[in-house]
Amino acid sequence: MGKKRRTDSEAETEVKEPQNDCELIDGDAQKMKKKLRKKEKKRNIEKEDYEAKEIPTLSIAVPGSIIDNTQSYELATRLAGQIARAATIFRINEVVIFDNKSNADRDYNVAKSDSTDEESGAAFLIRILQYLETPQYLRKALFPRHNSLRFVGLLPPVDAPHHLRKHEWGPYREGVTVKEKDSNSGGTLVDVGLSKHVIVDQELEPQRRVTVAMGANRNLDSDLPHQIVSSSKPREEGQYWGYQVRYAHNLSSVFKDCTYKGGYDHIIGTSEHGQIIKSSDLKIPSFRHLLIAFGGLAGLEECIEEDDRLKGKNAGDVFHSYLNTCPHQGSRTIRTEEAIFISLQYLQEPISRALQS
Repeated sequence: MGKKRRTDSEAETEVKEPQNDCELIDGDAQKMKKKLRKKEKKRNIEKEDYEAKEIPTLSIAVPGSIIDNTQSYELATRLAGQIARAATIFRINEVVIFDNKSNADRDYNVAKSDSTDEESGAAFLIRILQYLETPQYLRKALFPRHNSLRFVGLLPPVDAPHHLRKHEWGPYREGVTVKEKDSNSGGTLVDVGLSKHVIVDQELEPQRRVTVAMGANRNLDSDLPHQIVSSSKPREEGQYWGYQVRYAHNLSSVFKDCTYKGGYDHIIGTSEHGQIIKSSDLKIPSFRHLLIAFGGLAGLEECIEEDDRLKGKNAGDVFHSYLNTCPHQGSRTIRTEEAIFISLQYLQEPISRALQS
């Protein structure tokens, strides 16, 4: 018998089969491209974080023991509020809270709620400082109820630039991701403190704090997704965007565990036993990361003696500059929260000159 002749429809079927394989390959390629785009976005954010560390920063270090000397939760809360206000007024980028004890071995993170009523002065101070730095519309989502926060309502707001009101529009807003996903785009909904959640073009876990680029379009009904940027992005554009809070086991850990590349390149200690120099005569070298350290009830000298790594050293060997920022004090003692305001005002012009050099 002769070979059966193929119909046109059978020929078309044979031609389409490899096309279906191509479609599958194209689908996998599209998925791969999507994954690569996500990885690229993540790398860009990490790159922005890395580059941000090269922007000049100001840090202060404060002992948590100053909280232990207060007589009540209310007074302790007010003290913490003063430090938060000072840090914001003088555009501090990092607040380091350290323990005086050399054997302190616990890290404090308010993300892990501690239900106990009693906590150390360092943990208390960190919690209040982080709470006050957070925009008001994010606090309920990011901070569980805690005994240490019961008097925060008495404190004046720090009113930082990133604490935008509901009616205000800015190029960036702090937000928190919510559980619901956007059904149309598959992106993540973010609460940025406006009348409606915005969509970002990434899939993120809920209750994560993010910085969102808002753009110029104020139409919240638009389906166009917004972008998440590094929290350092507003600062790169000259805006003050709040402070970070870090815990250190002791004074030496403040220096050793610095999160900035290369560490602190100039460290200033403050004490009534420090060198007396007029603010107008003080010369601070050009710096990338400046740290100003404050002592507790017995000053930085006690902090040095209680630190196994520093014990026996002179303050002049620990700090690049050791200054008395209020040489003609009328009171025999200056409280740490007062010393922070005094010292940051005293150092404002010398720091400005160093940044311009």
